[in-house]
Amino acid sequence: MTCGNLLCGCIGLVMTLRGHSDTAAWLILLAGVLDFGDGFVARLVHASGPFGKELDSLADVVTFGVLPATMVYQALWSLGMGNWSYLAFTIAVLAALRLANFNIDTRQSDQFIGLPVPANTIFIAAFPLMAYYQPQFAFLWQNPITLFLLIVFSFMMVAELPLLAFKFKSFGWRENRIKFSFLIGSAFLLLFLHFAAVPLVIALYILISYFAKNKP
Repeated sequence: MTCGNLLCGCIGLVMTLRGHSDTAAWLILLAGVLDFGDGFVARLVHASGPFGKELDSLADVVTFGVLPATMVYQALWSLGMGNWSYLAFTIAVLAALRLANFNIDTRQSDQFIGLPVPANTIFIAAFPLMAYYQPQFAFLWQNPITLFLLIVFSFMMVAELPLLAFKFKSFGWRENRIKFSFLIGSAFLLLFLHFAAVPLVIALYILISYFAKNKP
């Protein structure tokens, strides 16, 4: 499953360079499912270990670091931004820093510090999908201001910001009401707004995490 994640990233890079960012975005979503699933399966069959952890990070650097950076670069270049387009690869650098830190930061066993790399990439991937399937939002992906803001937003990956980790020790409502409320709210947003809901869901995730960590 982890190698499948990496394969999605490699093919996504080819699709992006061929001008098919929408296809690359779908491959990111598939890779996200595989990335979530490999850890779940590893824990289920008691097969987790340092090899899988390192392989997972290497795959994530490509799929959730280099690929979204290339998508933003390609979009900026097509808008005539010239050498400014290379700033997009800041996303890949930030993703690598985030992943390396995650592997050694003992604080992140039951929470995240900074926005998870897959979440940031899905946030970015939503924009070409909106442009393709919801034309009323196409102007966002075709606007250099939006694209540069995506680069700035990616600094959330290395921010000292505690965020909820969706690791369920039990499935009772009382101890998981914040997580369940977020999942239910996200489902409604996706149902009514489709791909346009994804940036809102990520923003909601950050806000809920902040208030959950700072509640009296």
